[in-house]
Amino acid sequence: MSSSHFTFSIYFLTFALFLQTIFGASPLFHICSNSENFTTNDQYESNLRKLLGNLNYQTPPLGFGLGSVGWYQYQTYGIALCRGDVATTDCKTCVNEASNEIHRLCPYDKGAIIWYDNCLLKYSNKNFLGKIDNENWFSLLNVQNVSDPTIFNQKTRELLNQLATEASVTTKKYATGHIELGESTNLYGLAQCTWDLSSDDCFQCLEDAIGQLPSCCDGKEGGRVVGGSCNIRYEIYPFLSS
Repeated sequence: MSSSHFTFSIYFLTFALFLQTIFGASPLFHICSNSENFTTNDQYESNLRKLLGNLNYQTPPLGFGLGSVGWYQYQTYGIALCRGDVATTDCKTCVNEASNEIHRLCPYDKGAIIWYDNCLLKYSNKNFLGKIDNENWFSLLNVQNVSDPTIFNQKTRELLNQLATEASVTTKKYATGHIELGESTNLYGLAQCTWDLSSDDCFQCLEDAIGQLPSCCDGKEGGRVVGGSCNIRYEIYPFLSS
């Protein structure tokens, strides 16, 4: 899949949440691979449908699923990941919606990736399992500025570095936490990787994501960097399910 870096403002997120209220969940972003395509009733399409069905069944109980279907030029590989705090029923709903929507958005692409607030779904005819996705990234930010960017950025990096370390050594490759910014203000954070990455690769992926913060979210009250293998997020309010 081709390299992609995008930034959206909180106004986009507010509008997206409004649409979700009316029509249901909407994807945060998606990328279709234009390098190779398949045709209707192709063996690859059959294998892809089977793969997506497997991921829909496999992912919700644990929050992660991966696999491959087929052989040689018709083989397809895929993963699905739900955010660590998402309930099984919501995970199932998200992965199912992602499977349907990515087929609509990228109907004949042999590779595609789609992100929702609750989950990620990715597939390709190239074996990407166990490898860091260094190509597909986007970022979201809160347009509100903090009063002291230098200290806030330092605290943000401190928290996310800690969470990156924690996430990389856990089974679910997921960590959350918060630190105090003042008497009545906290900074909340999240770090997560896909489970197919090794501890070292998970940490490296999260470090790469943290390294992108100055270019997307410098001095902002909230932001996230989202990739095909990991993601980070910080906010000045609790954003996870209780």
